[in-house]
Amino acid sequence: MGHTCNSIIINAPYDLVFDISNDISRWTELFGGEYQKAEVLERKDNKLTFRLTDEEGKSWVSWRLLFKDKYFAYAERQEPKFPFKYMKIIWLYTPKPEGIEMSWIQHFEMDEKAKFNDQQVEGFINEGSQTNLKIFKQIIEREAARQ
Repeated sequence: MGHTCNSIIINAPYDLVFDISNDISRWTELFGGEYQKAEVLERKDNKLTFRLTDEEGKSWVSWRLLFKDKYFAYAERQEPKFPFKYMKIIWLYTPKPEGIEMSWIQHFEMDEKAKFNDQQVEGFINEGSQTNLKIFKQIIEREAARQ
């Protein structure tokens, strides 16, 4: 099984951090071009079902549960799951004196037919997460400064 955990502190109010980071329609911007398209397919109570399309044109559907009052979001990749057997994601938001610590935890297992194994994908995810977290920080702190 693969497991990653990456964090960054964002100097902005919690509501702004949570709302912007969970605005799926902004993920094309927030993830630095990793996604060509990010579309919400259904919104029901605290559950979002959405489709992401990567830079290679591959798409998949995921769902996400938002627990703003509990300072976290939980998501799972649905279909197609490949190249994963499963992909579960938790985003935690922890208030700190210098801002909100946003942590991304990913727990997954690669399909045996996949090109890369769990450890290789951990490396890719860790590298990409560090880059993307910096983009989230930059964008959210810029918006906080305007308010």
